[in-house]
Amino acid sequence: MFNPSREQVREFFVETWRKHRANEVLTPLESMALDWVIEHPEYHADLENPEAGQADYPVEKGRTNPFLHLSMHLAIAEQLSIDHPRGIRAAYQKLVNRGDAHHAAHEIMECLGQVVWEAQRLGTPLDSEAYIELIRQRTGR
Repeated sequence: MFNPSREQVREFFVETWRKHRANEVLTPLESMALDWVIEHPEYHADLENPEAGQADYPVEKGRTNPFLHLSMHLAIAEQLSIDHPRGIRAAYQKLVNRGDAHHAAHEIMECLGQVVWEAQRLGTPLDSEAYIELIRQRTGR
């Protein structure tokens, strides 16, 4: 299982954005990441900042960590592609039908953030059943 460091994740997004701007060939994963980077122009300056790899994004400053946010988009895209946890794809489609794909991904991201936080707080594995249940609650079933 791939478990990149904070620095590797940040370098991946910075390098993906650099390659895009230089019209270089992207890997399939970079292409997927680029789609989300393009959806978030508010992060472009961070991705062009040579010091972004070392920057902190404390919650107290009211600023979203662009690397965490983009990573969560990629995680959700992967979950949707394999429909894991089972039912996430159908729930996502219900959310899309009520708005748009980006907003639907953000709805799921809220649920993912909640279950990741809970798992970290308790020192337990992520509860997939609780995760899909939170998503289903947002869809109105």
